[in-house]
Amino acid sequence: MKAKINSIGLTFILGFAIFLIGCRSVKNEITRDPLKWPFSQHSIWNMPIGDGARYVKAGLEQVSNGLSLDEDLIVLTPDAPMLDIYESSAGWDQHKDRCMADGPLLYKVPFPKDLVYDKNVWLGTTPNAGLVSLMPDGKTIKQSQPFARCESGKTGTSLAVYDDQDIYGEGMYGAHGGSGLSALGGCIRVGELMPGSGPIRHTMKMNIWAGKNIKYDEVNKGHTWPAPRADGYAADVYGKERVKPFVNEVLMGALMALPGSMNLDAMAFETEPGKRLAQAFQDYGAYIVDDTYWDTWAIETEWGPNGRWADQLKKAYGFEFETESAKNAWARDMQRIFSNLHVIANNTPNSIGGGGTPRRALAPPFKTIK
Repeated sequence: MKAKINSIGLTFILGFAIFLIGCRSVKNEITRDPLKWPFSQHSIWNMPIGDGARYVKAGLEQVSNGLSLDEDLIVLTPDAPMLDIYESSAGWDQHKDRCMADGPLLYKVPFPKDLVYDKNVWLGTTPNAGLVSLMPDGKTIKQSQPFARCESGKTGTSLAVYDDQDIYGEGMYGAHGGSGLSALGGCIRVGELMPGSGPIRHTMKMNIWAGKNIKYDEVNKGHTWPAPRADGYAADVYGKERVKPFVNEVLMGALMALPGSMNLDAMAFETEPGKRLAQAFQDYGAYIVDDTYWDTWAIETEWGPNGRWADQLKKAYGFEFETESAKNAWARDMQRIFSNLHVIANNTPNSIGGGGTPRRALAPPFKTIK
């Protein structure tokens, strides 16, 4: 009898130990890395759309140049050597050279010694080129634009530097000059939308042609919360190309989404990433953060030391992210998404994503970074 009791007791102890290990494993599985999934649970970049959302058809003007990319340079390497970044007034003037500094030292950030970001890797001649840097304290985010670093081991240049953000905080603001919103939050990150990667679990960012889609008046001045501003040229440019009546809710900073009632399966998506991107637009949506300034739509993606998201997409699926009109399956999928977008009209500080019960679980807590 004694041996039998010991055997039972041993079995219980072993079982309880396995249970505890299992609990610890589950706990570890539901934490997140702030470098890959930043900002607080209730940040605008992490809040799912709620069942209280009020949808207004956006009526975006059709584009003749398909979908384009707006890449943010995300460099979260706090232990890298410090890089001096000097002022360059070149900005978005295609006749000037961003590589040439003509002003004082703006700031210093950790930056890999051999990482180069110049016209040979840019998309377009004058991209927005927002730079996101994680400082040595492991929490402070610095942002500037348009950034250039044209020679390995040399200094960098930029024009505008924005207020510091906390990678563990709300993280709303930063280097998207048209809206004043973050260059880190909302980016489709390296690894996302790839085969086996799971769903996107954060809000995204997008650009539209403000000249065709955004009304400027003295009441809204072209923007809405959470964007603190619109482009400096908004009064002279926004809405000047519009033919159809304006949708007043389409403003810089608006949260765009596919309605929760929309049956995505019935939309007959032709590509796997197209269907998954549509799901992200339905669950989280995307904030309008910049003006494309020409006849195209754009989505923000990551470029940096960990790779270039657009290159990953091409390698995984065999097609370019950028499209021309509707000449292939991916382009047609993007047309299905953008032509059906709505504005979340009641997205406010007190009802992020429209309020009510979120469509998806909130972001898990952060894991400890040593």
